[in-house]
Amino acid sequence: MNVELLNPDMHSTFLAYRTKLRQAALKILGSREQAEDVVQEVYLKIVEATCTFNVRQPVAYLYQTVRNLSIDHHRRAQLESHIFTEDDGAEVSSGTHTPERIAIARQNLRQIVATLDLLPERTRRAFELYHLSGHTQRDIASMLGVSTTLVNFMLRDAGLALEACRAQMLRDD
Repeated sequence: MNVELLNPDMHSTFLAYRTKLRQAALKILGSREQAEDVVQEVYLKIVEATCTFNVRQPVAYLYQTVRNLSIDHHRRAQLESHIFTEDDGAEVSSGTHTPERIAIARQNLRQIVATLDLLPERTRRAFELYHLSGHTQRDIASMLGVSTTLVNFMLRDAGLALEACRAQMLRDD
């Protein structure tokens, strides 16, 4: 996407607040590198957003986007950490898993994360809110501004995508 398409006011607002946005991300993530990644991702999102619609409150939009992306990154890191810690501990204590099996498990996790990344953002968000944060479908519908029926369909779509991913992983073994 051509940066020249970006609204000049939004671009200057982003540049003026870049350091503060990075600090906001750092508070959530605790990592300078991840905070910088989030801020760069925010820039890509504002390029996309301002080409699609006019942002009325650019500073609020920037901070909300930083917050949302930071929380997404944090949750993903927690999930990966939790899965790796559980898997690693189980494999060491059981003595039946080799480094090769650990590598396969980690590759499978990367495939799962990649599958989730391919989902539409709203579907992925509904999946995370339901399965990782424990929200009800009614709560998710309210948060996303959609019907509970649509949330149900989004969760079904995410489940089907993950089931296809699982089937592919089983075929690869």
